Amino acid sequence: MARKDFDLITEWVEPDSRILDLGCGDGSLLKLLNKKRNTSGYGVDTSIDKTIKSLDNTINIINADINDHMDFFKDKSFDYVILAQSLQVVDNPVSLIKEMLRIGNEVIISFPNMGYWRSRLYLFFRGEMPVTSELPFSWHSTPNIHLCTIRDFKKMCISNNFQITEEVINNVNGKNISSSLLNNLIGTSAIFRIK
Repeated sequence: MARKDFDLITEWVEPDSRILDLGCGDGSLLKLLNKKRNTSGYGVDTSIDKTIKSLDNTINIINADINDHMDFFKDKSFDYVILAQSLQVVDNPVSLIKEMLRIGNEVIISFPNMGYWRSRLYLFFRGEMPVTSELPFSWHSTPNIHLCTIRDFKKMCISNNFQITEEVINNVNGKNISSSLLNNLIGTSAIFRIK
């Protein structure tokens, strides 16, 4: 089953583009982009198991840590650099986004929204870190180190002069929510295009 953000990312990517997918996992997004948009490119992931699965999916993959191995990519060597549902696991999100903007003409980032109302209530009533379908780990076993809300992400973009060119907020059913003041409260995940 494809993730909610993959269909929208596929719509945003122009045919015949060069893609760099950071934290690519088993290569499912790159495989989908190759099939639907005739793209080429590479995935990057630290997991040996996921690297093997990517190779099984006939994806070009580099087994490396995106936190400190981005310097071997040349400036503007890709049309799109994608970070799909991995922002929260990187050591320094601002530094990584700057590198992504250096490497690619456009950046696409998706992430789970910690401002979602059920997460807020979970924390309020239980007094425990939320466990949701987007964030399925307990606090002590999670790879997530930088959780944020939609509002947090937008403020970070403004303070670092990252230009948001498009955004889509998804609700719990994976449906796009039209722009609203309540996006931070009712959105479970967000997808942004940045230049």
